Amino acid sequence: MDASALRQLQAPLKERYREHPEEARTPLHARGDFRDPGLTTTVDSWAGPVRAGLHAATGGDGSDACSGDMLLDALAACAGVTLRSVATAMGVPIRSAELRAEGMFDARGTLGLDRSVAVGVQDVVLTVRLDTDADDATLQRLAKSTERYCVVSQSLNTDVAFVVERV
Repeated sequence: MDASALRQLQAPLKERYREHPEEARTPLHARGDFRDPGLTTTVDSWAGPVRAGLHAATGGDGSDACSGDMLLDALAACAGVTLRSVATAMGVPIRSAELRAEGMFDARGTLGLDRSVAVGVQDVVLTVRLDTDADDATLQRLAKSTERYCVVSQSLNTDVAFVVERV
């Protein structure tokens, strides 16, 4: 897809959202349950069921997906799509790309050993290696625009409302 095709694809959406901003609020969802045994939750992902369990650092045996890794998967995917869209809109040719999202968590926090230790993925770094002829200034613009428009990255800066209900 080139910049013209992207503009043509998105123009009617942008116009609709300008005229009816309420229609721009787009629902997303994830569903999971305890269908599998053990300290796991199975999430029905786009690619099929994924069973998440305890990370080895918190007592897991490594046979289940780690939710923290899944978070970084979502970040890499969203950032990649966003960067590719931005590059397309800017007319920046990219021959290939490799994305790597990395972070750390301190198991003492989630194990409740020390309340002063943060619970959550910290020190997140997304590295994108591009095979492109773009200059450094263009790469900086790509990075800034990707950070600004990546839904998952921006979501990491917001609070989550937790609701537990009896059925």
